[in-house]
Amino acid sequence: MVSPSSSTVFDSVLFRDAFGTPAMREVFSDRKLIDRYIEVEVALARAEARCGVIPVEAAEAIARESRLDRIDFDHMRHETDIVGYPILPLVHQLVQMCGEAGRYVHWGATTQDIMDTANVLQVRDALDIIEADIQALRGILGDLAKKHRDTPMAGRTHLQHALPITFGYKLAIWLAMFDRHQQRLAQLRERVLCVEFAGAAGTLASLGDKGLEVQQALALELNLGVPTTTWHVARDGFAEAVNFLALVTGSLGKIALDIMIMASTEYAEVYEPFVKGRGASSTMPQKRNPISSELMLAAAKGVRQHAGLMIDAMIQDFERATGPWHAEWIAIPESFILTAGALHQAKFALGGLIVDTDRMGANLGISQGLIVAEAVMMGLAPALGRQQAHDIVYDACRVVNEQGGTLADALAAIPVVTQHFDRAAIDRLTDPANYLGLAPVMVDRALAASALAGNHLDH
Repeated sequence: MVSPSSSTVFDSVLFRDAFGTPAMREVFSDRKLIDRYIEVEVALARAEARCGVIPVEAAEAIARESRLDRIDFDHMRHETDIVGYPILPLVHQLVQMCGEAGRYVHWGATTQDIMDTANVLQVRDALDIIEADIQALRGILGDLAKKHRDTPMAGRTHLQHALPITFGYKLAIWLAMFDRHQQRLAQLRERVLCVEFAGAAGTLASLGDKGLEVQQALALELNLGVPTTTWHVARDGFAEAVNFLALVTGSLGKIALDIMIMASTEYAEVYEPFVKGRGASSTMPQKRNPISSELMLAAAKGVRQHAGLMIDAMIQDFERATGPWHAEWIAIPESFILTAGALHQAKFALGGLIVDTDRMGANLGISQGLIVAEAVMMGLAPALGRQQAHDIVYDACRVVNEQGGTLADALAAIPVVTQHFDRAAIDRLTDPANYLGLAPVMVDRALAASALAGNHLDH
């Protein structure tokens, strides 16, 4: 059923699964967010009861009576429009639910304490999803890199043939990026997943000498870290999380760009998995557009914008911001949803990637051997000297460019070359597959490092 209020790609019945995933949308749904608010309020009551700040019976009543299914969402929305924040409207309803114990709801807290901590709980769930997706993608990339360790193809710089590489080498570079992202994710958890409970101006004055004890108890209730200082206006944690997502989607965008170019008719080296109708054109029946890669690239651009917004939102005035905080409400959910969607598309595209190794070989030979001019020069140098070898190969390359034929043919017509090298030796020198450098070794090293990183994370 189409919702009459759907207006963005995140809630659109048409686009929501192209730009996100159901699991990530659920983490940031209104119902889940309000449930997180309630969870924090209940945890606060329990923490305060443990510290002797409010009666234990009151905390038990607050925990028992504060339920999402009792919330009047329409009334809460209406009151939020008036107040500007959702916590006071929520507290009004929780107070009514809890009867006599209602007087102890939200004791000593400020709106931002509840909202920030609820957002941290959302981010924790969201990072778990991202981590699982990255682990799955690393497995896919590792398998592909191993399979194509020795698959020769043209390496390209400035979109021109440079030197031969292997497709596995390219994949190993992609794998190493996501190994590093996995490490970054593990490292940022400690900095980002901290409770926020500090009161009106962040000094915990409302709880007297019990403030830090309650803060510690609340963190324990929610299994969160305890910050050294109040972070009401120190937003580097959330900014780091979104900028991490920008790095992840940036890497996905790089992969997407490579796939899109390699899938073009002129290259025809790889294709996204075939699904009947996917990537079809309304007017050109032959088309097979790289849809997943296009969505990955779009997500990278969107998250990059939000990363900048989060950096901008760090610039907050005094002890409570007058607007930058609100920008986070836009950037955080959308960034996580876009990243989850991009990772989903990447798992699909790479998990079923169609690789045309014959076409890679044909493209590698398209320059008639010129791609290994450096290899030939270095091969001739021991017999001819480096400079003479350079000049001979340079002249031979000009012959190929101007008259056609192969580099091997041009070299075989030069007497000073044939004095030292027979045709078989010349053919070996000009075979791109014989000039892969340490590309296969680098694949092995990347796979070993990724496996070691995975073992460390498991422990």
